[in-house]
Amino acid sequence: MTALWRIFRLILREQPTALWRGAVLSCVVLLMGAALLGLSGWFITAAAAAGLAGMGAVFDVFRPSATVRLLALGRAAARYGERILTHDATLRALESLRVRLLAGLVTAPYPRMIRIRGAQALNRLTADIDVLDGVALRLVLPVMAGVMAQVVVFAVLWALVGLPVALWILAGYVFGGSAIFVLATRKTARLSRRAEAAAQAFRSRLIDLIRGRRDLAVQGQLVAQADFALAADRRRRALQTQQDHAERLAGAALHMLGTVIAGGTLWLGIKMVQAGDLAPSFAALGFFTALALAETIAPLRRAASDLGRMAEAARRVSRDIAVPLPTSAPSAATGGRLQIQSVALLRALSKVPVLKDLSFDVRSGETVALTGPSGSGKSTLLLSIAGLHPVTTGRITLGGLSISDWDEKSLRAAVALLPQRSVLMSGTVADALRLAAPHSDDDTLLQVLEAVQLNGVLQARDGLNTIIGAGGDGLSGGEARRLVLARVLLRRPKVLLLDEPTEGLDEPTAQAVLAGVRRFLPGAAVVIAAHRRVETRFADRTVSVN
Repeated sequence: MTALWRIFRLILREQPTALWRGAVLSCVVLLMGAALLGLSGWFITAAAAAGLAGMGAVFDVFRPSATVRLLALGRAAARYGERILTHDATLRALESLRVRLLAGLVTAPYPRMIRIRGAQALNRLTADIDVLDGVALRLVLPVMAGVMAQVVVFAVLWALVGLPVALWILAGYVFGGSAIFVLATRKTARLSRRAEAAAQAFRSRLIDLIRGRRDLAVQGQLVAQADFALAADRRRRALQTQQDHAERLAGAALHMLGTVIAGGTLWLGIKMVQAGDLAPSFAALGFFTALALAETIAPLRRAASDLGRMAEAARRVSRDIAVPLPTSAPSAATGGRLQIQSVALLRALSKVPVLKDLSFDVRSGETVALTGPSGSGKSTLLLSIAGLHPVTTGRITLGGLSISDWDEKSLRAAVALLPQRSVLMSGTVADALRLAAPHSDDDTLLQVLEAVQLNGVLQARDGLNTIIGAGGDGLSGGEARRLVLARVLLRRPKVLLLDEPTEGLDEPTAQAVLAGVRRFLPGAAVVIAAHRRVETRFADRTVSVN
């Protein structure tokens, strides 16, 4: 519930005026509904009594009938305004919430970021945010409006009908509605959480099926994976059926509660009329008002059904939502010597030590190759130099300033990393390159493609307008690797970190690519996690991290 309350506060903070106006209109709608039905009951009963008493000619029918029409039209107008205000405000707030969630995902610490699967992130941004529209629309605002309406009607009925009737209606709806809501929530919360988990599992499995369809077909597992996805959908539908059944039971209980309260009100009214304490018309007013107030608890049916889903979605979104980062002044340093001083590291995502007491430095224009067997910590060290992985002991400095003291914008401008696995999105080659340098002209793009030995390959197709699919579809492994390298070079960093840059390339092409990198960035300090002799031969010196 803490996460739900936090989400509501965020929604309220985004659109406070519209939501408060919507809450007032929600209360007005309920009050007008109660007044409309109560006045109608009083009017009909009073008119009948006047006719029976022979006073029909002098009974004022115009003002009550005009008030009934006014309440009917006013209720419709208030309902329309309430829907417009609350839905528009909620959708605008959720739009902002979705942007903040996306910002939280893309600025998450590196160890957490690499744990996030694409399907999970998509579920957060779409399904979870969509579920949260019910926090304001189906939970908080209806409950607030219902409570306010009950209190106002209690005061009016006390004055017009009497305390016993007013107290019976208030206690019945408040305590009875609360009891049904709690019981229904206990029954449906687990079901709704499981149904939402099954729905998200189905979406994730379907996305994985589409993304990996070629590999699955090659391995003969396409049908098995499709059955795996459909099993989640069958489970989702079965759980949804159970949830719908529980929701209908809650609705039936709420209807029964309204009937019992109205029946009790009618009985109390008859007793008071028989005792001479109340006119029949006011007894009818109390009875019809009790019927109308059933509208105040009607939203509890859907709220109880969705509360489990909303709470679970709020918990996930609250965990990933962006927290405003403390602002820091731009770093005074802009580059210079890279120094690794007595550094010890733990492997990313684990507590296994991989490096201990490592020291070396890299000057501008120098290339250093890190050597050692797989798993020795070369990639982890590159992550630490890039400020993405903390050092256990020791210090990494650039231009005399610790990497941890650089502000994010300055650090990303000074240091660029080519990781072992990079992502290419669908679009043109120019689109892929301009992710790194949006304002680069075509000549600059062609120069960097020439540096990585891709210009000739792409010119044979459609040049910068060559279409590539998601994940580099349409390019070979070596071509995709070189395109990602070209994108990194366009950043023109002071420190260039390359993790296996020539993977998938034959030796002559690898030599040409490394030479092109140095020509394109002659003054950069280059650190290579080397696995091939061509990379170590290219370096000015090597550092063993074994």
